[in-house]
Amino acid sequence: MTTPALHIALITETYPPQLNGVANTLGRLCEGLRARGHHVEVIRPRHESDAQLQSSDQLLLCPAWPLPGFSGWQCGHVSVRKLCNRWQRHRPDVLYIATQGPLGLSSLRAARQLGIAAIGGFYSPFPHYSAHYGLEPVKRLLTHYLRWFHQRTHMTLVATPCQRLELQRRGFARLVDHSQGVDGELFHPQRRSRQLREQWGLGEDDIALIHVGRLIAEKNLGLLERSVRQVQHLYPQRRIQLVVVGDGPQRVALHKRLPQAIFCGALQGEALARHYASGDIFVFPGLSETLSSVVLEAMACGLGVVAFDDAAAAQHIQHGHSGALAMPGDESAFIDALGWLIEDSETLRRVRLNARHHAWGQRWDLAVADLEVWLRQVAQAPVTSTTSALAPIKTDSTARPG
Repeated sequence: MTTPALHIALITETYPPQLNGVANTLGRLCEGLRARGHHVEVIRPRHESDAQLQSSDQLLLCPAWPLPGFSGWQCGHVSVRKLCNRWQRHRPDVLYIATQGPLGLSSLRAARQLGIAAIGGFYSPFPHYSAHYGLEPVKRLLTHYLRWFHQRTHMTLVATPCQRLELQRRGFARLVDHSQGVDGELFHPQRRSRQLREQWGLGEDDIALIHVGRLIAEKNLGLLERSVRQVQHLYPQRRIQLVVVGDGPQRVALHKRLPQAIFCGALQGEALARHYASGDIFVFPGLSETLSSVVLEAMACGLGVVAFDDAAAAQHIQHGHSGALAMPGDESAFIDALGWLIEDSETLRRVRLNARHHAWGQRWDLAVADLEVWLRQVAQAPVTSTTSALAPIKTDSTARPG
């Protein structure tokens, strides 16, 4: 017996063509759900590139403005009344509210007025980010708001077990692990380019250190600089070149501190995959990443990853087997881990093979299938519009649903 298709409303403040891990993940999940026959309407802020794009039954574009203090992010706004009118005409079976800004709040209120069940997503650790932007005084208030918000959804999807445990300690409930995937055919070691390495001034026996991501304060770029300088000093006999892929407000300052590094700007698709695969070691100094596409993309391309033993990296990397991990905040151990991969070519070769093997098992179709199970379960749950008390839903956070 064929199960009926769902009408799903995806509400998010960030979505492709924006370049960040959350936007990439939500875009792939939406594509996957549509490929499985579901009707997905996306409700998001209007981007600069949307000048010729009009709203439809699959897309509602909302006014947008920059999110103060968070470079590259924006808020959207739509009235509760407008959403109620839209959803009374074409009622969704379930909402997937991926962000908790004004757009997510209006959607949550409209859903509760109409009795529509909702899943929440918790992807970006804004309380942690606040310290990087001088917003530490509002951290407690922001945490209280996020907890209040997610108490009013039937469940909240989190990216890693580490994040789930942290949120549970802060009083969040009904949390479910939902890992992302990676395109193992696009991000593949076979995309390694000798020509590109020659442009970087490297031969096959030289070491290309790759860093991919938005160049912003919370990415711990100071450690990236110190790590590169230290290993170049420790291994003068090796040609070690840093290649930075990405853009952001910290690019100019980082380039001044590392004038010999190669800065490629933001890349996508095959160009991005070719840059990953043409490297040797992926250097990931971030301390607050809950959802990091770049870790899995680097592993899928067969790179040895050096990261802190936390969040996304801890979930996917087995230290000494498929990468090298340091205790969170231990910069000396991080640099030692990088040196360990550089000094022994056989160790690096083995780690890179194991990284690729692990990433191949993290497919998007599995992540989409998991999400579909949760959406079906929540769509059948009762909703109360006058109270935050929700019917209990069975959530096993230690295993895949279904």
